[in-house]
Amino acid sequence: MRTPESYDLVVLGAGSGGVRAARIAAGHGATVAICESDRVGGTCVLRGCIPKKFLVYAAHYRESFADAAAYGWTVDAARHNWGALIRAKDAELDRLNGIYCRLLDDAGVVTVMGHAVLLDPHTVQVGGRLLRADRIIVAVGGWPSVPPFPGNDLAITSNEALSLAERPDRVLIIGGGYIAVEFAGIFNGVGSEVVLAYRREQILRGFDGDVRAAITEELRAHGVDVQVGLAPERIRRTGDGLQTTMGDGSTFLGDQVLVATGRAPNTADLGLEEAGVELAQDGSVIVDDQLATSVPHIYAIGDVTNLLNLTPVATAQGHALADTLFGGSARSVDLSAVPSAVFSQPPIATVGWTEEKARASGRPIDVYRTSFRALLHTLTGRDSKVMMKLVVDREDGRILGAHMVGDDAPEIMQMVGVAIRAGATKADFDATIGIHPTTAEEFVTLRTPVAEKEGAFAG
Repeated sequence: MRTPESYDLVVLGAGSGGVRAARIAAGHGATVAICESDRVGGTCVLRGCIPKKFLVYAAHYRESFADAAAYGWTVDAARHNWGALIRAKDAELDRLNGIYCRLLDDAGVVTVMGHAVLLDPHTVQVGGRLLRADRIIVAVGGWPSVPPFPGNDLAITSNEALSLAERPDRVLIIGGGYIAVEFAGIFNGVGSEVVLAYRREQILRGFDGDVRAAITEELRAHGVDVQVGLAPERIRRTGDGLQTTMGDGSTFLGDQVLVATGRAPNTADLGLEEAGVELAQDGSVIVDDQLATSVPHIYAIGDVTNLLNLTPVATAQGHALADTLFGGSARSVDLSAVPSAVFSQPPIATVGWTEEKARASGRPIDVYRTSFRALLHTLTGRDSKVMMKLVVDREDGRILGAHMVGDDAPEIMQMVGVAIRAGATKADFDATIGIHPTTAEEFVTLRTPVAEKEGAFAG
């Protein structure tokens, strides 16, 4: 075995959070190595946010072509080439991977390719190399998990769905979280027949009840067959495709079965527990509010902690931790009001408290909600509605949460998030002049709260 290489910091995982932590720490003068068993870029760049968003963009065009006729355009024989889309997406991912590698090189970070294992609290082994670290950051992210049932090996996950050689004509999506909902919109948008099956009574558990109801209605209006109360019992291959049998005996026949029932922290076979790092039952790394684990000099950021699994959260944590450890500027990341989006069709965006959480807190609240056909569709006639909602503290008028289902929701909610972070009140929104005609102006023209029995949506 070689003599250990000594570093101030070793980062396990070269995703968005790990790369940010490594670069910032190196910028503060630390000697840094980063370990990666796959390509540099992580889930967001290679298997999540970026490639998925390209497919979401592609899925929008089918309805846009159809709607164009209402505005005087003739679009003849529009056809989609799935292979061309995947090739273009892959080329861009290669470019981004190269950029991430160069960023690390330019910062002076040593990139070590291979599977990293902790031999002891300060020593990391990667193949035949030993890395001795004063501090370690675990940033290995998560991985799709597939529940055990006969034939589950015939299913694909979101990883494979992003790189299929051919577009499937019929897709069964099992799950009701944001990944399942996003891929339902993607495949439906490019022309596949899509069934979305979820074991509970309503999709998107944890989201605001009105959001859940609105997106279910919209998915069905867009052509997705949403089925609830169904869980898979087995999958078998037949001459006509993959037949999935549900717990109630019903069956679905498709060309692909996509299981999107959750992701698990990628902590197996890292030697974390052997090094004294405490893990939760789900395999996530337990951290305190400074992102420290049970071993004082070992830290964890991003999805591996299962706190709030969003790429901007991981990068913010990586930056803050590097500043704290090496920059002489101790700081943490506040996760109390983080905007987020689901790139469904149409998209969802949210920030702050759901109505259910606000009511459970016991504080008096007012709920403002509107649902309407966007101006775009007054000419197209498309049966699609926007839902927008504010949850307001009745005593001080502070906006506790904002929620939206509709085109451009993520772009709008990003700036609403700024207002909520700044402590904006309903009076502040009321005093703001709207931009007309836009959908966004509805957030500053909501005047009458809904009746309490109407506002409490059972989800």
